[in-house]
Amino acid sequence: MPLSDHDDLDLVTLGQRIRHARRAKGLTLGALAATVDRAPSLLSQIENGKREPRLALLQSLAVALGVEVAELIKPEAPSHRAALEIALVRAQNSPLYAGLGLPHVNASSKMPTEALEALVGLHAELERRAIEQAATPEEARRANAELRQHMRDRDNYFTELEKTAAGFSATIGHTAGPLTERAINDLTAHLGFTLHRTADLPRATRSITDLRNRRIYLPLPSHASHDPRTIVLQALGHFALDHQEPVNYADFLRQRVEANYFAAALLMPESAAVDFLQRAKAAKALAIEDLRDTFAVSYETAAHRFTNLATHHLGIPVHFMRVGEDGIIYKAYENDDVTFPTDVTGAIEGQLVCRYWAARAVFASPERYASHYQYTDMGRGTYWCTTHVERTSDGDFAIDVGVPYAHVKWFQGRETTNRVTSTCPDPTCCRRPPAGLAERWADHSWPSARVHSHLLAALPPGTFPGVDDTDVYAFLDRHSATASTQGP
Repeated sequence: MPLSDHDDLDLVTLGQRIRHARRAKGLTLGALAATVDRAPSLLSQIENGKREPRLALLQSLAVALGVEVAELIKPEAPSHRAALEIALVRAQNSPLYAGLGLPHVNASSKMPTEALEALVGLHAELERRAIEQAATPEEARRANAELRQHMRDRDNYFTELEKTAAGFSATIGHTAGPLTERAINDLTAHLGFTLHRTADLPRATRSITDLRNRRIYLPLPSHASHDPRTIVLQALGHFALDHQEPVNYADFLRQRVEANYFAAALLMPESAAVDFLQRAKAAKALAIEDLRDTFAVSYETAAHRFTNLATHHLGIPVHFMRVGEDGIIYKAYENDDVTFPTDVTGAIEGQLVCRYWAARAVFASPERYASHYQYTDMGRGTYWCTTHVERTSDGDFAIDVGVPYAHVKWFQGRETTNRVTSTCPDPTCCRRPPAGLAERWADHSWPSARVHSHLLAALPPGTFPGVDDTDVYAFLDRHSATASTQGP
């Protein structure tokens, strides 16, 4: 029986407490191993926090060391020296240190405490400076990380949103197949709004709702890079879900995710989508493309909806990414333990994906717009991904859905021979250019970087991030006269 029932158990601290008790008892590692009838190498791994002991072994260790099990599993470090060693291990295991490509330092008993204090202090200062550099978008990064964890805790499935969407679907009589324009008009009228298309929407907006005249303004179809139905449903979702004006960036993000979820649940009702996916799984023929075609939605919308339903209804852990052609992550979600690149604050958005991952490899494929399947061997295991490139007015984006190797048997495309290895965040994987290339150009190049300001801005002026209130109010002013004379 493992010790996983102890949620707060930290293996590094546990190992340090065992080592501290062993040394206090005057036992060598070999002597303790002989007493509990285990290999010294096993105990070494446990003391170094690299292996979790089973409860029976922990009880044997406690007896041999003359302490209670409760003493060994306390969350506090047993001494100042042990606290420093724990801090060093954690610092060297962080993505921040891994990205430097420096060797790990083993805090052996021969290392002076002063040297250990200096190393830990240097790591703390390194982290402080990295956090300081990220201070400007700190609110946005923290809010994104917290929301992503909330989605992960729920397996990206929200019962209350499904129920709300199902109620509206029943109201407009949509149970399966593509959602029609007539059904959307019925939903709009049911919520007390009218739809109006215009060519002069402010560039930073997808839609604008005039609450005074109950009008929703939308872009002309030829100017929209998104499914027009999705834009309408997202706008209606805020009112169907009784959203109030967001009080901060975290509230804004939550509302956006809920409105997007609501729109997808209307486009692909849970009952019909789950029935389709369960039949596809039984036939070992799951494919995002088939889900897309069945409900006549975009590939990205189908991929999002799949992540809503895959774990809850199919028992399949999954990850999702939307990645630009430059390798930058715009959206991401996982509950399958894939190791996304993160910054020191834990943020994923704006990070660069390993160039060997499917979400970037697809752009180098001669059949860029065909479905791309790939196995990627990573430190935590092998993952299989299905990736599709969508063209937008802002450029090409890779929509990537992946699962652990154990679950690839349910999917079309599992027979692919595309297979790569990724060791990121180790900089020798893909972050450092080949030595010969670097030697030729390192001192003879000066790129001018394009700043992804929308990913870096924490909370621009105005209630809604990235939207200039003056533009919105001026737009409504221009259209208010028409609204008051024509009526709804």
